Amino acid sequence: MTATDPAWTAADVTSMDWVMELDATQQDELLVGVEATADTPIEHLSLEQVDLPTLTPALTAAHHDVVKGRGFVLLRNVPVDRLDREGSIRAYVLCGLHFGAPVSQNAKGHLVGHVKDLGNDPLDPITRIYTTTFRQRYHTDSCDIVALLCLQTAKEGGRSAICSSTAVVAELERVRPDLAAVLEQPFVYDRKGEVPEGEGPWYEMPVVHRHEGFVTVIYARDFIDAAAERFPDVATLSPIQSEALDTFDELCADPRFRIEMDLRPGDVQFIHNHQVLHARSEYVDHDDIHAKRHLVRLWLSARDPRPLPPIFERRYGPIVDGQPRGGIRVPRGQLTTPLEAE
Repeated sequence: MTATDPAWTAADVTSMDWVMELDATQQDELLVGVEATADTPIEHLSLEQVDLPTLTPALTAAHHDVVKGRGFVLLRNVPVDRLDREGSIRAYVLCGLHFGAPVSQNAKGHLVGHVKDLGNDPLDPITRIYTTTFRQRYHTDSCDIVALLCLQTAKEGGRSAICSSTAVVAELERVRPDLAAVLEQPFVYDRKGEVPEGEGPWYEMPVVHRHEGFVTVIYARDFIDAAAERFPDVATLSPIQSEALDTFDELCADPRFRIEMDLRPGDVQFIHNHQVLHARSEYVDHDDIHAKRHLVRLWLSARDPRPLPPIFERRYGPIVDGQPRGGIRVPRGQLTTPLEAE
């Protein structure tokens, strides 16, 4: 491992200094910002439109912690209880812009995603697991930073868990260097129907990358399994590949490396995908349709981002300094910000 690789274990983050709570002044600044931008479509919001004198420095410091430090922050007390759905998402995006530029999350060009149960079959390889109550394994999303705003919680379960992928890779190298080496070789990922122009329905990508002093991880086991299941020309995983992924999954879930947190209404979790993996436990939802678990997701192209190896262009699109990267890049119309799952 190199000196520039941030890594932590569960024992390293017990101080809870990764929780940032908005005070009354910061909440009021955010509410004023929501009102001041009411005539601007959410997808056209910019920080130049608002004055957040105490909130901006706090979020700028949080952004540094996410991209240059431990890789995650939990922001608390976004005043969703004082805002309607549109206002809550507007406030959320204003916070998110301090971390980076929102990028599209699907082929429809949605800049926000609604993480809730839509009744889809979790065993169907084309299903996005976040649209079910099924547990989500440790994974990364297709962007620099993923954010989750909690609007409503589940009846039971749905707990968030994260781990340092840098620490997990180091442990795998220590105990099973043969398996660690396998993760630096290509795996096939299913695009699940969201295919960039000129590309195929799947792509090849190693899980672990070493580039400019960083160990960077890109991982989604469900997408790897789906590729072999859906495409006859994609080989099934070899025994050593399966063992490597299984062992990696087990280490991510190991209590030595993972921490868990319950997201409550008004919480926003910011995660640097390149160095932190996230997961979610299975949950039981409320019967009342208006009370069901509901999180809103942002995918962000980070300000002052980590350098990425050129192979990431297979998933992230062109990696050019000063330009947004990541997201789902397919031919589509105008970018939109839906207020409900579509």
